[in-house]
Amino acid sequence: MSKIPAILRTLLGLAFVVFGLNYFHPFLPAPAMAPEVMKDVMALMVPFIGAKYMGLVKAIEIISGLLLISNMFVPLALTLLAPILVGITVFHISLEPSGLPLPLVLVALEIACAYFYRDAFRPMLQAKTSPHTALPAKATSADRGTVAA
Repeated sequence: MSKIPAILRTLLGLAFVVFGLNYFHPFLPAPAMAPEVMKDVMALMVPFIGAKYMGLVKAIEIISGLLLISNMFVPLALTLLAPILVGITVFHISLEPSGLPLPLVLVALEIACAYFYRDAFRPMLQAKTSPHTALPAKATSADRGTVAA
């Protein structure tokens, strides 16, 4: 049971690394689309590509995927990928439903990973919280375990 979070996290990370890299260096075949669907897709994508926004999104996908694979900053990576996954899913629901199974699998992986890391998200999900008003005290050499010279 303890290997399941690592497997799910790695699968999600690999998917985003592969699809992110595919944007910069296409190595996967482009899906076939009907001409009327392609027109709508291009109308949506061209402004994002022209403004270099897609490059930023794909860079975030790659970095977040690598963080998931390396098991570093997993809650941050999941948080960064969540809105991207929403956008991908809405895109497929509204424009290309035939490609919907993969985003649904990725959403399931994201939700499962979020569940396994739920303790890290607990502070973000509090309805009311207070800011810290006092700055932490400066650490002294005794606090650091070193001897003052």
